Amino acid sequence: MTRVLSALVAGLVFGAGIAVSGMINPAKVLNFFDFAGAWDPSLAFVMGGALAVTAVGYRLALKRPRPLLDTAFHLPSRRGIDMPLLAGSALFGIGWGIAGFCPGGSIPALGLGKTSALIFVAAMIAGIALARLMRRTAGAPSSPA
Repeated sequence: MTRVLSALVAGLVFGAGIAVSGMINPAKVLNFFDFAGAWDPSLAFVMGGALAVTAVGYRLALKRPRPLLDTAFHLPSRRGIDMPLLAGSALFGIGWGIAGFCPGGSIPALGLGKTSALIFVAAMIAGIALARLMRRTAGAPSSPA
């Protein structure tokens, strides 16, 4: 129960940060990518702030022998850059640039009842399902959910 409540609180804090920063507004996000037009650099500060908080948080957390609510840290073991990573990153960037939503911004936007967020999340879920199906068909191990 403690893990569920802590996940809920973390999700609420994350969603509030996304909402306050304006990342649930596709127009603001698209303006960030519009260097030749109505460029809005404010999201660069949001990303920089998130990077700084994450860097400090990881430094402090990894000094502990284990997480507060688990028996061990679960860190990625793969370090290489491969085609699935490159393709996924490219699709993420293209989708973010076209729709103005990323997964982190689309979920809080659902709470506002935005139809565009609902369409984006439905397409994202369909894409995840399609990628898993393609991996299974190709015989490649599926990444953990």
